[in-house]
Amino acid sequence: MADDFHEVLFPLDVSLRASGGPQRLTEIVTLASGREHRNGRWADSRRRYDAGFGLRGLDALHAVLAFFEERRGRLYGFRFRDRVDGRSGPPGRAIGPLDQPLGTGDGTTARFSLVKSYGTGFAPYRRRIAKPVAGSVRVAVSGQEVGPEDFACDPATGHVTFTPGHVPASGAAVTAGFTFDVPVRFDTDELTIDLAAFTAGEIPRVPLVEIVP
Repeated sequence: MADDFHEVLFPLDVSLRASGGPQRLTEIVTLASGREHRNGRWADSRRRYDAGFGLRGLDALHAVLAFFEERRGRLYGFRFRDRVDGRSGPPGRAIGPLDQPLGTGDGTTARFSLVKSYGTGFAPYRRRIAKPVAGSVRVAVSGQEVGPEDFACDPATGHVTFTPGHVPASGAAVTAGFTFDVPVRFDTDELTIDLAAFTAGEIPRVPLVEIVP
């Protein structure tokens, strides 16, 4: 992702008013008996957004146009802030180092990937988090928060690496809390904007699609 991804955030004031959410692909076959056979074609969900809803003036429109041109349309990915789902926990709760389980130490593994789990009952879904916000990651080992000198987190990959001498012991639970951005790209190579319609209140479409890490 590094060569075709720009570590830059889509205009925040626009993204916070955008619409969208996760998408899945399910294949459904109806049998002669009327029963269904369902098959999930994607292992991971993929988020889609329309940032056009966040445009509230010509200045915002100009900023998005400049951003689109610098990304060369669909060519380069970038960061997008999802106001609903951009934290390790619920939006109304403070981020804590126990929010999400990352794995269990074995005494030698120093690197863990940030993930976010959805659901707790029948089939929880673990989503890989590749774009944490720099400086937001808090980590705990066996329920005790560790200091920032004990680990490093790469904001471009979401990998948490413990420093020598601080590798989690065998059986130690590793957890983390964080805020994160969604890696996305424009889902079009063309932005069509009618200024007369825009002034009258018609919102142009600015489609974005998640880049699954």
